[in-house]
Amino acid sequence: MRNRFMLDSRGFLTVPMAIILAALIIAGAVIYATGPSDRANNDQPANTANVLDNLAPVDANDHIWGSRDAAVKVVEFSDTECPFCKRFHYTMKNIMAEYAESGQVAWVYRHFPIDSLHPKARKESQALECAADLGGNEKFWLYLDRLFEVTPSNNGLDLNELPNIASYVGLDRSKFEACLGSSKFLDVIQADYDEAVKSGARGTPFSVVVAADGQKFSLDGAQPYSAVKQIIDAALSAK
Repeated sequence: MRNRFMLDSRGFLTVPMAIILAALIIAGAVIYATGPSDRANNDQPANTANVLDNLAPVDANDHIWGSRDAAVKVVEFSDTECPFCKRFHYTMKNIMAEYAESGQVAWVYRHFPIDSLHPKARKESQALECAADLGGNEKFWLYLDRLFEVTPSNNGLDLNELPNIASYVGLDRSKFEACLGSSKFLDVIQADYDEAVKSGARGTPFSVVVAADGQKFSLDGAQPYSAVKQIIDAALSAK
């Protein structure tokens, strides 16, 4: 076979542009297939059926958008300073606009703050729990919406904004600040984090789509609307 690699005038090996372009195309396809995400530094298990069984059942303690009796539940593990989580948040809002009214799909939020990348995210998770504690499920989701609106992501939010967000969504500021200054929900947040790792999460966002028959489909990264819809439709038809 003829050698397609050549030496240039300095004696360095050169590679034809067609080969470089082919490699870039393949790399791009791999990134698109897995979806963008923020990766945790610790070693975590791969997404297989057995690790997905470590996902805790959805219960009354969860933060749920939609009906608790929905046939399909999307359980998302998220880091509020992850730019891909911010993108996926708006994708999921569009999904819920299509499916929530019919009661087919519920969106469940759990915490997965990656401290090595976003050391502010755990405090933001505490803020979310305080919002839920003081204002219930509605205020939790309003707070989450506003948090994603104001944060520039990548650990860029000024944490002094957290009480301002509480005021913006109608929470008692002084009670919120007292809650945020405590360690009341640290165990809850850590339990979510540990569950994510055991369930196969390697970065954020990491989601598990749970069908009515109990089948579980992993959803890694900030997948586009079309990809999420395809998995949800498959879960709705699972028997």
